[in-house]
Order: sequence, then structure tokens, then C-alpha cells
Amino acid sequence: MISSSASRQPVDLLPAIEQMWPQSANCIQSIENTCPAGSASPVFTVNGQYTARGWTEWTQGFQYGSALLQFDATGDEQFLELGRQRTLEVMAPHLTHVGVHDHGFNNVSTYGNLWRLIGEQRIEEDTWQRHFYELALKVTGAVQASRWSVTRDGTGYICSFNGPQSLFVDTIRSCRALALAHQLGHVLMGEQDEAHSLLKRLVEHANNTARYNIWYGEGRDAYDLRGRTAHEAVFNTNNGDYRCASTQQGYSPHSTWTRGLAWAMLGYTELLEWLATLLDDQLDGHNRQEIETTFLKAARATCDFYIQWTPSCGVPYWDTGAPGLWQLNDYLHQPADPFNDHEPVDSSAAAIACQGLMRLGRYLQPQDAAAADQYLQAGLAVLATLLGEHYLSQDPSHQGLLLHSVYHRPNGWDNIPAGQSVPCGESSMWGDYHLREAALYVQRLARNETYHTFFGPPMPLAEEIS
Repeated sequence: MISSSASRQPVDLLPAIEQMWPQSANCIQSIENTCPAGSASPVFTVNGQYTARGWTEWTQGFQYGSALLQFDATGDEQFLELGRQRTLEVMAPHLTHVGVHDHGFNNVSTYGNLWRLIGEQRIEEDTWQRHFYELALKVTGAVQASRWSVTRDGTGYICSFNGPQSLFVDTIRSCRALALAHQLGHVLMGEQDEAHSLLKRLVEHANNTARYNIWYGEGRDAYDLRGRTAHEAVFNTNNGDYRCASTQQGYSPHSTWTRGLAWAMLGYTELLEWLATLLDDQLDGHNRQEIETTFLKAARATCDFYIQWTPSCGVPYWDTGAPGLWQLNDYLHQPADPFNDHEPVDSSAAAIACQGLMRLGRYLQPQDAAAADQYLQAGLAVLATLLGEHYLSQDPSHQGLLLHSVYHRPNGWDNIPAGQSVPCGESSMWGDYHLREAALYVQRLARNETYHTFFGPPMPLAEEIS
């Protein structure tokens, strides 16, 4: 269980965050030298050097989005130019990629960050540049929404790259693409010129993820533990019936792959923040209270599960049911050990989860100050660990920023260094990106700057819009 007894404030992490950015800059520049535009997307490191891994091209947006976050945090314009130029040169195929569910990862991290920076007046207003980014965001949201499968009750979900039968928990955070496209007034046009609401598809997808990929301790099955998640829900495509839980990257359908859990934590809390900014006439007839009740229930359950089932330092092992955990002796009440002989930790899950915890804390502040502080303290505790010497790379020759990330343990894709029994010491594009994003989030809080969201400023507090 995460130990957050120390009362931290965002400003307490500011020195460590400010020390992180120079190392982050070094990593971005090194990757640019070895993975130039046009080469395969870097995915994870092997012996400290980024390498590609063909499965789907879902990490390139994190590569160039990291440069934009670096500019955002430091004002160093060489990274703005790098991120902007590479977005222009290589990201267009990701906008119209009909075979993946990852549009929010690739395109909101690039086009979306650039659009947000214009809106925040961090970069100079340029009408055609703004229109270019907005067109890209409209396209990516509609293309993602077109990957649609219908369930028995007539609702549906955005299917994963596995096929029409597959609903991934990951996709909830990628729904940012639909959110921005809807915010910009876009729809998906279908047969006979039928206009499909992107908000409707976002809400149905999120509701079905909450229903089928998350458990609430309500007696759904023999493994109904509140807050646990399944990577994948599988449906019968002939009639839309739910069939079973499954997993691609976790240990078991009945245990929790912790990065999938983290995607749900952050995805739902961000969508709650976004929904709070929409006017009633932007809801396409949906009931605000019903949506927010479902999303908040999912966010709190998953965040509570993470706090309870993660070691005291805030960094989880890769799966809560990993078969070697029993050999680690009371592992939940001590810091995780990345160099143990039995199961790897996944720092990338922690980098994603800490932001979800902190955002949930801020969202709840007006209505439940005690719970809000609990989530904020847990999130700050996790980030403090990641910024410490055991997880933040200090090696200038290592291209990764955040150490001890895991990609696909069941497939054996992760590097096991000489002398070790499990993967450790390596980094991933998504882990590095989300550490930067979480650090930027806290840096802005600490400096009382514009609140950081994917959808741009300003994000009003709940009492300001009630």
C-alpha cells in the first residue's frame, strides 16, 4: 500500500523536477541522433539504447510530443522547432490510420500539444497554423471513432487493433482524440450522410469500458475485487454479447495488468475534467450527471485499487497476479525492488497513474476535501519516487529518462541485463513521456501557472461552473 504519510505540496517537488529537465533534454537529443525522421518508431531501450518493436506504431507521438513538453517546461525553442517540424514531416499517416485505437496517444501528444500551446499563448498565434492543428485533431478523432463495434444493447465501443471483438482498457485515455474533435465541433460522417456524434461514441465507449473492463466489488464474478481491471473485454461480433475478460500484456484475465489500470485512472479523471468545461448545449442531449457518476465511480475505484495494491513507494509490479510475487515476502508494505529475482516492476505504470491520482484529487477538492488530499498525496508520493535516484536515469549515455519500465512481459520482449533474472534498468517511450507530462503538471501547480490539460486553458473548478 502506498505510503503517503508525509504531507507534500507541489512546490516540494519543484527542485527535483527542475533537475530532471536537463537530463530529459539530453535524452531527446540523443534519440533524435539515432532515430531520425523516417526511421521506425523507437519503443523501448535495450542496454540503454532505444530500439523499434513492430506491433503497432503507437509510440511516435510520444517521441515528438516529448520535445514539445520539454519546450513547454523550459522555454527552450529548439525543442519546439524539433517537435513542430517532426510532427509536420512524419505524423500525417497516424491521422488516417484506420487500423489502430491509439489516436489519442500519437496525435494528441503532437498536434494536440501544439494546438494547446497556441491556445495558452505559449507560442505565437498564427491563424493557418491553428487551423492546420485543428483539422488534424478533427480527422484523428473521427478516424478513431470509426473503429466501432456494436454491443447487444445497441451501444458500442472503439475496438482495439485486435479486431472488432476487442475492447481494450487502454483506449479510454486515447479517447482524448474524440473529445478534442467534438470540442472543435466535428462529427463522423457515415453512410447516407448520417452524422455520428463523437461525444456519443466517446460516452458509450467509456461507459462500456467502465462496465466490462472494471470491477466494483458488486458480485459480478468470483474475482470481483473493487477497482481491478482487465486489459481486454471480448464480445461476440455476431450479436454483440459480452463473452469474457482477456489480456494481451497482463498475466491473467483475472488479475490486473498495472499499466492498463493506470490508463483507466488517468483516462477517466481527464475526461471528468474535460466534461466539467462543456456547456449543456455541447452535450448532444446527454445527461451530465449520469456521465459524471459513471466516470467518477470508475476513476475512484481504480485509483483506490492502485493505492491499496501497490508497494509503499508507489511503483507497482507489472501485474498484481504475477506468479512470482509470493516469493517477495510482504512486498506491498515495502518499497518495490526493481532488481529482484522474480518479477519486474513497471515504472511506466507509475508515471501514468500518479497523474491520474493528482488530477482526481483536484477534481474532488470542492466536494470532498479529505479524499482529495488523499489522492493528491498519493500522486505526489509516486512522482517523488520516480524523480529519485532509483528511477530517474543519471547516465548521459542512457537514452531513457525513466528506468525500470516494462513493455510486454508475456511475450518476453523486454531486455534482461546480464546478471539479472527479470527485466530492469530499461526505459520506454510512453514511460518517459508520461514522466515529463506529470512533472510539467506539478511544475505548473507549484508555480501557480495555467492548469495543464489536454484540452487547453482555462479549466474552471467545479464550483465555478455549478
